[in-house]
Amino acid sequence: MAGSELAARVREILETDAEAFADRVEREVAELKQELSAGTFDNPQGVVGLEYEFYAVDAETDALARVPRRLLEYVGFEKELGLHNAEMQTSPQPLSGYGLRAQEAEVQARLAAAQKVAVAEGLRLVSDAMWARPPVGETAGSYLADSIEENGVRLATNMSSTVRYQAMANTEFSADMALDAPGVELDADTVMPESLITSIQPHYQVPQADDLPTYFRYALRVAGPLLALGVNSPLFPPDLYVDDPATVLADSPAESRIYVFESVLNPEGDPKVRFPRDFTDVEEAVDRVAADTTVVPELQEEPTGRFDDRFTHYRHKHGSYWRWVRPVIEGASRNSANARIEFRPIGGQPTVRDSVAFLAAFAGLMESLPRLEHPVCSQSWETAEENFYAAANDGLEAELRWITADGDETTDHDVLYSELLEYARDGLEGRGVTPEDANRYLRPLRERIDRGITPASWKRERVRDRYEAGASFEEAVWGMQTEYIAAQSDTLIEGCFADWLTDG
Repeated sequence: MAGSELAARVREILETDAEAFADRVEREVAELKQELSAGTFDNPQGVVGLEYEFYAVDAETDALARVPRRLLEYVGFEKELGLHNAEMQTSPQPLSGYGLRAQEAEVQARLAAAQKVAVAEGLRLVSDAMWARPPVGETAGSYLADSIEENGVRLATNMSSTVRYQAMANTEFSADMALDAPGVELDADTVMPESLITSIQPHYQVPQADDLPTYFRYALRVAGPLLALGVNSPLFPPDLYVDDPATVLADSPAESRIYVFESVLNPEGDPKVRFPRDFTDVEEAVDRVAADTTVVPELQEEPTGRFDDRFTHYRHKHGSYWRWVRPVIEGASRNSANARIEFRPIGGQPTVRDSVAFLAAFAGLMESLPRLEHPVCSQSWETAEENFYAAANDGLEAELRWITADGDETTDHDVLYSELLEYARDGLEGRGVTPEDANRYLRPLRERIDRGITPASWKRERVRDRYEAGASFEEAVWGMQTEYIAAQSDTLIEGCFADWLTDG
């Protein structure tokens, strides 16, 4: 799309009547609550799905690379924020042995096909939580901050042509778009710095919409422990740092993507990206989305044929309801209408099997913890929040507090994770997953616990070794990135991160 055409479309959205948009949301919320009361969003079983984001690199240099739009369309991937991004969404499946197998097989099949096309274009898709090497001849700072003004509209040079993303830079919301993380600073005029990070997002559909608050409460209590297992973004591209390398290697968070998302997309005094609070009923969940600050109001005039077109303005608001765990209430048809939990703390993982392990663990926990009325439900929200940010900072070295099945509080990692994985396994087996398959799905996480190694600690150690051996910090980080991509090239589709740890 030409810059002038994109600018015109952005300007058109910016002229939306905000009061008219708010009125439509209010009417839709009332109708949505009626449908919830009628049981429209109830389903007989748990259903799972997965969103999976990637970034592209040049196959020869391992430097970040822009993905041709025609390539994404050809392989059935979707555009994400940056021109280097690609996203896959799996088809929802019942939580069962067959359903999980279908989830894994769909990711493998589509990714293998996409990778084949990407390699023919001189590219490779990478599964990771944060890229470390900018495009050849550019700095990370310039790539993320470059923008132009077209007819009075600010456009990010390296952002996709999605109008909603580009419009954000032209509202009052844009005043605080700056990257501010430990040791890192970057001023920008658009949301483009958020494209540093990529994630996986497991979805779990609850059987009864009225029970969503209970499932959500448990999801918040397991968020910290699961995040500690999944940390994978300890280092930014080197040119973004203002701290010296020794300080960075000693103090940088294990999951820096938490800081990226929260600093770039949180206007002062209005933290849209945050650890959400519990809610008492499903109507309260709807009200929270409706009350959340609207970033870019847009009147939706063209029906798409979906059942939930009746709530299209509410759904539009939900698109910028950026919580680390969030409720989703929608459905393409009345029969498929559902209430589910989108679990967003986990960054992109080294392999497909590692990603599916988090989907399986989260789904298994959502099955077993509420059914068995596990007492961690009584843990205070404040403790769950502290666990979450401790995990983001320190990974498996974080002191996490857990309430055991006996009702005792513990900070013993062995007790916490033994119980966590046992309940995940129980939840999977309760849905017909064989004991052998349940163990296989959870093994990548068990290996991390037993070895005390996460992708973040693996990365940090390799950068430290190179730096202490005399490499510059930039060379050390880029060398780690090359080693990560090389290890992934042999294991992405069928292996797992544990295969990288042969020196165990």
